[in-house]
Amino acid sequence: MTYAVIDSPVGLLTLVSSADGELTGLYMEQHRHRPELETFGARDDAVLPAVAEQLREYFEDGRTTFDVPLRMQGTPFQQRVWAALQEIPYGEITTYGELAASLGFVPGASRAVGLANGKNPISIIVPCHRVVGSNGSLTGYGGGLGRKQHLLDHERADVLF
Repeated sequence: MTYAVIDSPVGLLTLVSSADGELTGLYMEQHRHRPELETFGARDDAVLPAVAEQLREYFEDGRTTFDVPLRMQGTPFQQRVWAALQEIPYGEITTYGELAASLGFVPGASRAVGLANGKNPISIIVPCHRVVGSNGSLTGYGGGLGRKQHLLDHERADVLF
C-alpha cells in the first residue's frame, strides 16, 4: 500500500491506495476511525491521480459523482451499508432510519447502520456525510461535524445553481 496527501477545502486528505491502485481509504485530519499512518505504507503524492483530480472537481467544478475503483474492507453488514450510501444522490440527505429501512432492516437497526456508517473508510466519495439524525440534525461524523456541515452546504449550494 501507498498513500498520498492532498489539500482540500476541508483540510488535508489522506488517500490510501491498494497495490492494484484502488482507493482503500480517504481520511481527514483527526478522523475518528483513521488507522495509524504507518499502516498505509510509503507516502507517494503521485499515487491515485484520478482520485485527487475527481476530488478537486468535486470541490471546485461541481462534480456530483465519482468513478474511481474502490476496495472497501469490512463486514458483510458494513459492505451493504456502504453500498447503500453510494446510492444517496448528490445534494440529498437521508436519515439513519430511512437508510436502515431501505436495506430491509427493522426500525431498531438504525443504530447499527449508524455504527457501520461511522466506520466508512472512504469519506466524501462514499457519502456518509449525507446521513443525518431522524429530526434532520447533524449527528456523528468521523471527520467532525464542522466538516460534515461544510460538505452538505457545498452540495446544496451546487444544486441550487
